[in-house]
Amino acid sequence: MGEPEKLVLVIEDELAIVRFLRASFQERRFKVLEAVNGKTALDLAATKKPDIILLDLGLPDMDGLEVLKRLRQWTSAPVIILSARGQEGDKILALDKGADDYLTKPFGVAELMARVRVALRHAERSGKEEEPVFEHDGLKVDLAARRVWVRKKEMHLSPHQYDLLAVLVRNAGRVVSQKQLIKEVWKGSEETTAESVRIFVHQLRHKIEPDPVRPKHLKTEPGVGYRLESGD
Repeated sequence: MGEPEKLVLVIEDELAIVRFLRASFQERRFKVLEAVNGKTALDLAATKKPDIILLDLGLPDMDGLEVLKRLRQWTSAPVIILSARGQEGDKILALDKGADDYLTKPFGVAELMARVRVALRHAERSGKEEEPVFEHDGLKVDLAARRVWVRKKEMHLSPHQYDLLAVLVRNAGRVVSQKQLIKEVWKGSEETTAESVRIFVHQLRHKIEPDPVRPKHLKTEPGVGYRLESGD
């Protein structure tokens, strides 16, 4: 017997995108629910309990961020934002308000499904014992021992460099906003700015990247934050 089908709720009012998402998910054995406005979406989310939600920010009856706010009052189901270009401010707000990830339109099906797999896996791990060792493409991080290796050579990081990497490892494959990093690494210090984060990311890349100018592990999501590649 195979794994049970996952249920995805698509909240989107552009019919071409709805058709694209429906076909993409059905091909991969997902059940698909569709809503073209916020009210219908909230009703479906409450009655059908989807495993994952894709949410467009530009809905005809209410702002997507308001839908997200209402969803987060009662559900922890992963939410991936679908965003038009040039809305970095909305993306940051969405991540800070509880979204798990975002995709900028237009997007490809391979990237979409990779983000979905990461979000579902992260949701399944919630409440379970965290996997202590992360490995991907020559980078190895032992969270229990606070040790890092690059191509089998141990790297020595400063406390803040390590804490920054550890937050990214725990969210591997997902975008982490600068605000979230400041909160978790620097405990919300008012003296820590986005520029401070960029400096530490720059330093970290020089420790873990074969070529810091063209990073393959630690990617920048412009105007939003950073993502540690996980292989999905």
